[in-house]
Amino acid sequence: MVIRILLVGNAAREHALAEAIKRSKHETKLYSYMKANNPGIAKFSEEFKIGSYSDLEAIREFALKNSVEFAVVGPEEPLDKGVVDALEDSGIYAFGPKKNLAQIETSKGYTRELMKEYNIRGNPKFKVFTTMTGIEEFLATLDGFVIKPDGLTGGKGVMVQGEHLITVPEALEYCNSVLKTHPAVVIEEKLEGEEFSLQCLTDGKTVIATPPVQDHKRAYDGDKGPNTGGMGSYSCENHLLPFLTEKDIREGLEITKDVARALYAETGELYKGVMYAGLITTRNGVKLIEYNARFGDPEAMNVLSLLKTDFVDICKAIIDGKLDKIKVEFSKKATVCKYAVPEGYPENPVKNKKVDINNIPKKAKVYFASVDNKIDSLYMTGSRAIAVVGVADTLYEAEQIAEMSIKKIKGPVFYRSDIGTKQLISKRIRHMNRLRK
Repeated sequence: MVIRILLVGNAAREHALAEAIKRSKHETKLYSYMKANNPGIAKFSEEFKIGSYSDLEAIREFALKNSVEFAVVGPEEPLDKGVVDALEDSGIYAFGPKKNLAQIETSKGYTRELMKEYNIRGNPKFKVFTTMTGIEEFLATLDGFVIKPDGLTGGKGVMVQGEHLITVPEALEYCNSVLKTHPAVVIEEKLEGEEFSLQCLTDGKTVIATPPVQDHKRAYDGDKGPNTGGMGSYSCENHLLPFLTEKDIREGLEITKDVARALYAETGELYKGVMYAGLITTRNGVKLIEYNARFGDPEAMNVLSLLKTDFVDICKAIIDGKLDKIKVEFSKKATVCKYAVPEGYPENPVKNKKVDINNIPKKAKVYFASVDNKIDSLYMTGSRAIAVVGVADTLYEAEQIAEMSIKKIKGPVFYRSDIGTKQLISKRIRHMNRLRK
């Protein structure tokens, strides 16, 4: 029997999701609703529609017209708009959480307060402010601070003392600007350690961790430059990371299990989809930086490239509340993802420039992001353009595949050459060894 599936989203993450769906042993027909035309997703789709993620009626009508069995929602924006709720009202269930459950991403303050209320470990010292009253006094109690707008910022709104802000007056000025556009600002103590992503599959009861991944937010080699949506990421063949212990992974997984239970206790509803914990391992254990209510981009490309279990079976098990009935397995291989981005990204990217990928070797996986297909040529639209993923038995081999492949892209692009390299990873290991001593 043909399984008809709706995919919502148009980034490289959704390109990887479309590929995972079409790898299924089941006969599937994919119908994609995108904000912009992703040629990689379009290739896998029986039909696609371009529209706004705010137009819930258009998404619902597209799903009903094509008699889809279930939906897979990729990005945070439609989750925040309530697309899962709208589809469920029409009898179409989704791999993705309802709007009130997606608050773990859309409201950083909500997540911090939830963890505090249910006494879940992993919270740093923090406070949520809706006015400027008390901010200066709280900043004075912290050795270092991190300031986060309470809402979606595309991964670019967080300001860290010593990196983006230096003085308290600068911090106060930024908080004031945030409160003009957001309902609240979250201020946290600055944590020192190494960050990692632990994306967990859940039906609200069972929580299964995918292999940990390390993302690289800074634009340039050596962790320099402005923050981006993510310049690339890597995972290791042993399903750890070089600076992590198995205890770190257990701690991170337990935090997510506790948060899933707290969400059910708080809302009476089960979270279905991905709970992506952005974590940091410190000298005092693993702490939560933030949650995302979906797969990461680029981290989705790492873990979906390794997934051995049928993704359609996983989606159905999550929707039916039977995730405990299937075995989720990943290949014991390493992955390295590197993003080609337009010159000037993220602050002043060139747009509508041609990019040529014809010479990329076949052994690399290629995922389209912000590109437009015009008369058999690709043009960049201003954000991250093309993700290249190497998969191999060792991290070194995976990095070489990604590096040699991304070099073949022609056009006004740049990328981070140090992702997955021995030099950068050795720096991470030395950092954690120093902290743990």
